[in-house]
Amino acid sequence: MGKSIQSVLVVGLGRVGSLAAILLDSNGYQVTGFDTSPDEEYPFKVISGSVEDDSVLKNAIAGHDAILTCLPYHLNLEVAKKVHQAGRHYFDLTEDVPTTTAIREMSGSSKGIMAPQCGLAPGFVGICGAHLAGELEQLRSIELRVGALPQHPRGLLGYAFNWSPEGVVNEYLNDCEVIQDGRRARVPAMEGLETIVIDGVQLEAFTTSGGLGTLCETYDGKVSHLNYKTIRYPGHGELMRFFFSELYMRDHRTEAGEILINAKPPVKEDVVYVHVAVEGWKEGKLVREEFVRSYFPREIHTKTWKAISWTTAASVSAVIELVSQGSLPNQGFLKQEDIPLDMFLNTPTGQFFK
Repeated sequence: MGKSIQSVLVVGLGRVGSLAAILLDSNGYQVTGFDTSPDEEYPFKVISGSVEDDSVLKNAIAGHDAILTCLPYHLNLEVAKKVHQAGRHYFDLTEDVPTTTAIREMSGSSKGIMAPQCGLAPGFVGICGAHLAGELEQLRSIELRVGALPQHPRGLLGYAFNWSPEGVVNEYLNDCEVIQDGRRARVPAMEGLETIVIDGVQLEAFTTSGGLGTLCETYDGKVSHLNYKTIRYPGHGELMRFFFSELYMRDHRTEAGEILINAKPPVKEDVVYVHVAVEGWKEGKLVREEFVRSYFPREIHTKTWKAISWTTAASVSAVIELVSQGSLPNQGFLKQEDIPLDMFLNTPTGQFFK
């Protein structure tokens, strides 16, 4: 059976967008990149333009079966509206809840699939959580933990901004949706500090927004506790609470992002930690199922890519592949937890996570 998606427009050729486009191109899709100022040669066609140029963007969208936007979260919605109007498939990596809510409202009348939140968290981590939850007869808790960190941290923050600084600031300040004692609720970000150990490395985790995607809706009434926390090196959370609260930087988000990335620029040697734990009952016994991994930079097509770049790009590429081959719906709204983990892991890029 042929693929329903033949051509993909990748909007935003940053670290993740570039790799996602390369992966899709190598997997046989006709790929076109779209960026304001592409700074290197690619093995596919690139359109130089701005998403604010309606005519250029609309023409580019009309010429493709699917559109993947790898832009900062606040730019995604306008692209999604144009994709919806054109009746094409839409994919993005956003963790922003209002953006996802607006896209979901559009999906009721979409001719193609509307699939936001296809990255690492939300995205792959939710697929893992749903898989583990599906193995239990009755659930008590679902806990998702993810962190993208430097392998060799220096300084008190123990951090490097290998991800969008405005996205990180957004996650640290927006309230977080959870399920507590069987009820959906919203809790402040940067709370619920806990200790976590992965591969012998002591870490900490605290609440941040957006990582659950639509899981709270899906598991409402089915689980007593559901939450997402970001993994950091010990002491990070306390310093960030001081920065945002006591120095009032929460009132100056743009400036906060600029200060932080100037202080902690990206590094090449990073690590992505994933810790998914589900508790519940199976055959009358209380059990705990876990998916715990440490992902490091890897070579893809003769170039070494950071862990945060390839985990995000490989995740969305796998979802596009599953929609294209007919394993997932091709119309309406796609929840990440509806994607079977075994199918995901057997795609060309999903295999990277094994």
